[in-house]
Amino acid sequence: MITAGDFKNGITIEYDGNICQIVEFQHVKPGKGAAFVRTKLKNIVSGGVVETTFRPTEKFPTAHIDRKDMQYLYNDGDLFYFMDTETYDQIALSQEDIGDALKFVKENEMCKVCSHNGKVFAVEPPINVELQITETEPGFKGDTATGATKPAIVETGAKVMVPLFVNQDDVIKIDTRTGEYLSRV
Repeated sequence: MITAGDFKNGITIEYDGNICQIVEFQHVKPGKGAAFVRTKLKNIVSGGVVETTFRPTEKFPTAHIDRKDMQYLYNDGDLFYFMDTETYDQIALSQEDIGDALKFVKENEMCKVCSHNGKVFAVEPPINVELQITETEPGFKGDTATGATKPAIVETGAKVMVPLFVNQDDVIKIDTRTGEYLSRV
């Protein structure tokens, strides 16, 4: 159990039947009246953010989130298969559990599978991935001072905006959190 007076950024708690992470908190001591804690809570499962206030003495159970490294094997229609590389156990997750987390992830790459009490609620891809461009307009040199970009399709089928000098079959590095081009490899 954790009290609202002990809140810190990044702590996960169980609140109102949901698993929430503290994004931001502020202890407020008004001149008149009792002190309170103003917080921003992010629902880990749905991703929604809620602003609420608590008395500093309110208690909440801490939610233990398991993040396990697993290898993404393949997808079979609506199911995505992952394997624990230590025990070789395989699990299948549906499209609803994953969302669009795997749009930049190739088969046989490592991901973090997040679960609470044995129920998987999210998959975290690696922060940076290297993918080959399968389709884009021909690249050309010059006019890069404007930061102009063009669309490109990578080998996983995702669309990325890349600089004009990038060609088809180039391997590029992508930030999976934002989906932005980082560099050529």
